[in-house]
Order: sequence, then structure tokens, then C-alpha cells
Amino acid sequence: MANQAHPKDLEIPSAPFLAVLNDLYSQYKSLKEGQLANYIPELAKVNPELFSICIATVDGQTYSVGNHQQQFTIQSISKVFAYGLALEDHGRDYVLTKVGVEPTGDAFNAIILDEQSKRPYNPMVNAGAIATTSLIKGSGATERLNRVLDMFSKYTGHNALVDISVFTSERSTGHRNRAIAHLMLNFGMIDHKIEEVLDLYFQQCAVMVNCQDLALMAATLANRGINPITGKQALDSRYIKDILSIMYTCGMYNFAGEWAYKVGLPAKSGVCGGIIAVVPHKIGIGVFSPLLDMRGNSLRGVKVCEELSRRLGLHLFECSTDTTF
Repeated sequence: MANQAHPKDLEIPSAPFLAVLNDLYSQYKSLKEGQLANYIPELAKVNPELFSICIATVDGQTYSVGNHQQQFTIQSISKVFAYGLALEDHGRDYVLTKVGVEPTGDAFNAIILDEQSKRPYNPMVNAGAIATTSLIKGSGATERLNRVLDMFSKYTGHNALVDISVFTSERSTGHRNRAIAHLMLNFGMIDHKIEEVLDLYFQQCAVMVNCQDLALMAATLANRGINPITGKQALDSRYIKDILSIMYTCGMYNFAGEWAYKVGLPAKSGVCGGIIAVVPHKIGIGVFSPLLDMRGNSLRGVKVCEELSRRLGLHLFECSTDTTF
């Protein structure tokens, strides 16, 4: 499926482009390995057969295959966009006093802080994401939640809603995140309103999206923070380089190095089974398949992105002259 808007800066031949997506969909649809994120009870109920791949260009074209309208919760992909909101609220210098920018090599839910600074290592792991969420401004819990939902709406072009059942499930089982929050409270990285901060964190993770939304959100980052469909500024362009840098080095958790080597794009995954990847100034990629590998990344999603990068020459350091773009 493709939006028929006329290209401006890009010229992508729609038939060959869709042929690649359909080929990858057919190639990996039969892949049954991996498991659901069963440590969150509601996520364990998701249909493991769901699978979709979407591309959105910076000139507003979209290409989709599979279950591209199927809704799911955004989970850790939300960390990217919450970090952008925190940067807009406080600026990079202040945010850096609370959250670092270094890869960890540890699992996303590791209970660990930098030994010297006592900061969480980066905003893409749970500790850093909770600290980032605590920085979002607002006069109370309701105003902060409304600001988060409004922020997501700017990226997707439609109202953002929270899946209450998933939020409740995460809230009732999120004891490891509470342990992380108490550790950061001890070192002054967040304030005393731990439950309020965690509620907002669980709510942002439970925002509902579909695969096309993911691709458009990624394309907005590729387009200097401007939503390619609505034309609205979702994020101050000065912070795009901060976000893409963190996504490149930390977005795929303890798979980030191999991802950078094989795929070579800023990206973020979530235990929902979603992955976003950004080709700056060109396209945003969204993939959804809830079967996860041992690191918590979508197994099909990783395979698809590796193949897309190889076939279309998307790696940021690609030296070939015969790339699609």
C-alpha cells in the first residue's frame, strides 16, 4: 500500500520498493523462533503471528505490508520521544546532569548506575528512561500525562491513547523498575514522587500505535523534527542530532554494537516487538513482530532491517554508489 503523494526531494520507484517489502515479508513470515514478553502479563496475550513492515519518506509517501493497522503498545520505543521532550523542557546541558549518553553493554533493565557520576548510563535503558520521564514538566500528574500524549500526537498525526490494561499490568508487576527508581532517588537523580514518575513511565510505554505510526515517527526524526504528513514541528530540530546519536549507540541495548555494524542506522526497539530505524533526511522504517530474541529485540524486525540495509544500501557508512537513494 502506498500513499500517492508526489515526491519532492526523493525519487523512490514505488513498484520496486514495494517489491522489496513484500519479498522480506514473505521471507520472514514463517520465522517462528523467539518468545513473547511474558514478564508483562498483557503482552503475553499478543498474537505471535502478527507481522508488518512500513516505510515513510520525508516527503509524505508511505509503503506498508502485513498487519500495518494492528495496534500495539509502544513500550521502550517511547524512550526516544520522551527524551526529546525532556531536552525541549530543560536543554541538553541540564539533562546531561541527570542522564548520561554512554552505552552499557548490559541488559535494558539492569539495576546499575555510573559509579562516578551516579547517573543512569543513557536514556534508552530503563534507568535512564525513568530519570528522563521525571524531567518532563507539568503542574501535576495529569498535566504531565497530557503533555506526553500531545507530544506523541504530533509525531503520529492523531490522538494518542493509553492501553489501560497494559498500563495496569506493567504497574502491578514493575517491581524491578521500582528498585531502579529507589536507587536513583538515593543518589538524587529523581525526586521523591517515585510512584507518580513510574506511573507516567508505565503510561508512556502503554501508548497505542501501529506499524505505520512507527514509520511516520521515525520519518519525523529523519525530517528535522517535522511530521511529513501534517507538516507540524514535533520536535525542535536542534535536538535531532542528540536523539539520533543516542539511538545509534544505545537504542538496541546490548545488541547496539552488532546493529551498528550490520545495519548502520539510528534505531530503537521495544518489547512490544516494534523497531524504528531512521535514515536521516530520507526515510523512517517501522517493523512490528512480537516474537523477541534473548535481548528483547524483535527477531523478525532485526532480520528485516538487516536485509533492508543490505539491499538498499542504507548503512550510514555505505560507500557504494549504487544505493537506492
